[in-house]
Amino acid sequence: MKRNRLPTLIFIAMLLGVLAGAAAHHLAPDAATAKAIADHLSILTDIFLRMIKMIIAPLVFATLVAGIAGMGDGRAVGRIGLKAMAWFLAASITSLLLGLVMANLLTPGHGMDLALPAADAASSVKTGSLNLRDFIAHMFPRSFVEAMATNEILQIVVFSLFFGFALGTVKDGVGKPVLAGIEGLGEVMLKVTNYVMAFAPVGVFGAIAAVITAQELGVLVIYAKLLGSMYLALALLWAALLAGGWCFLGKDVFRLIRVLRAPLMIGFATASSESAYPKVIEQLTRFGVKRRITGFVLPLGYSFNLDGSIMYTSFAALFVAQVYGIHLSLTQQITMLLVLLVTSKGIAGVPRASLVVVAAVLPMFGLPEAGILLVLGIDHILDMGRTVTNVLGNAVATTVVAKSENAIGAPDLAEEDDPVSAPGGTLGTIQALAGK
Repeated sequence: MKRNRLPTLIFIAMLLGVLAGAAAHHLAPDAATAKAIADHLSILTDIFLRMIKMIIAPLVFATLVAGIAGMGDGRAVGRIGLKAMAWFLAASITSLLLGLVMANLLTPGHGMDLALPAADAASSVKTGSLNLRDFIAHMFPRSFVEAMATNEILQIVVFSLFFGFALGTVKDGVGKPVLAGIEGLGEVMLKVTNYVMAFAPVGVFGAIAAVITAQELGVLVIYAKLLGSMYLALALLWAALLAGGWCFLGKDVFRLIRVLRAPLMIGFATASSESAYPKVIEQLTRFGVKRRITGFVLPLGYSFNLDGSIMYTSFAALFVAQVYGIHLSLTQQITMLLVLLVTSKGIAGVPRASLVVVAAVLPMFGLPEAGILLVLGIDHILDMGRTVTNVLGNAVATTVVAKSENAIGAPDLAEEDDPVSAPGGTLGTIQALAGK
């Protein structure tokens, strides 16, 4: 059996990125030069993320529409959707509660001797309006073309739901060629995905090298308490997610972790849930999850179930309160939890997205928006941890729903040696997705 080299290549790229970043920072004569070098290194990551954004919208549309239309009846869609949303809600509440509890127990913001930023310094963080009315209105696209062009995943999901339901009612008539075309689009996009994934190690190297060049390894020491507290909380969230998965999957939950190595490492290194999305689809198929479940549940999860980002919002909000010495009562914290439960939905799986939610919620509880600047220096490192948790949470959710629907078949044990050209790699994935 040939081993998949992508996780190994990604890990090597991460190590080389750390070494290259440390060397560049050491050799740079001043901070301005280091920042300039980092900007040039980040071009590699920008290219990778742009390629991911290039495929994410058509891939979500094709997989979701084909998944819904292939369900056979509306009751199946409703049943699966209800199961998925129930899991998402339970996971979100668990994530928020864990963030609040750990922030109160570990108090990472107490005793930090950091200069407070100016009150107007948060102008660099665009908060926008994240109230309930605007959030609900934003879910529905004014134009499907606009949603595709701007990669508004939540809007694409809403349109795809309508389109998939409609196509499912006429798929045996005039809709048959349309469904065949969309399924063909999904197969082509999977092929494109393999090409893009071949560039993943290069993008990972650029991301790590750029961060280390700009901030040096010392950033890990300066914010050691915050980093340690956050990652401990994320570890506990992992334990909770895997425990929930164990209740449905049993020992197979550990096989799922092994299968997800590559997308988890991509998500961790790039701090972008979207960058791991195509590989998650491929690996869940290898695990045995049927296409109709993956194509329906996974896109919903990327809009409603970013567990790591959700937990971070409550953790970061309390961290800011602690740094400023502002006491929040239990009632205020519970209210904050409910507000975050709504505003955190639809967070885009891209770097820094959850900062927008935190910055928008802070003023609601008398906390200065400028406080978010206190974590900007190490947010990339925090984002890496919460992103890999997002990827895990959605993979577990999709697999659990598939298990409840008896939609997990025999695993594909063959691993391609190369994500682009290996014989049987792409074809095997497409055949599995088609249920062959």
